Amino acid sequence: MIRTATLFLVKLVLWFVGISLALVLLFKWVPVPVTATMMMDENSITKDWEPLSNIDRNLVDAVIAAEDGKFCEHNGFDAEAIAKAAASNAQGGRIRGGSTITQQTAKNVFLWQGGGYFRKGMEAWFAFLIEQIWGKRRIMEVYLNVAETGIGTYGAEAGAQRYFKHSAARLTQSEAARMAAALPLPKERSVVNPSGWLARHGGTIQSRMRVVRNEGLDACVY
Repeated sequence: MIRTATLFLVKLVLWFVGISLALVLLFKWVPVPVTATMMMDENSITKDWEPLSNIDRNLVDAVIAAEDGKFCEHNGFDAEAIAKAAASNAQGGRIRGGSTITQQTAKNVFLWQGGGYFRKGMEAWFAFLIEQIWGKRRIMEVYLNVAETGIGTYGAEAGAQRYFKHSAARLTQSEAARMAAALPLPKERSVVNPSGWLARHGGTIQSRMRVVRNEGLDACVY
């Protein structure tokens, strides 16, 4: 009985490893057609895959500035940010920044929204794989094409068309900063007419974008 159960678990793990490797290898070259988040969206969705060469560098700098300043330095996991998030959670507080762009991409493409140790463990596995197999430029390209940018809206191109009525290939620093500021809560945060804290946050991101460009914090992408 124990031997049978062990063999079943070994086969299950081998199947999971094989399928996950196959998917990661496939999406290294092929655009991600749909994600679990898109399929579970109650709204009709709009998405338009664009290669990174057709997405303005300002948006790359904006998401690095807003989401993951160490994107080009880490191996998929920001130990310092994770430690701060854990300490905050232990005290009953809340801090954004524990997940890197790599981890968010792994979650968005291969998994589902929500927490839980099981999903976080799978997220870590896929984050490790895409760091090793895709590399930073592909991770950024996929992230900017599958991230939710508004109600029923996914990806940089669909977001740019929705908010600014033009292509993501020509986003101003202000437009890119506002899109990045809204990314954590795209259904709730205004991109076109932000006010109060959100407007100030967008301004802070825009200032950080200059640091990203000047200090080469996006060098692994370009």
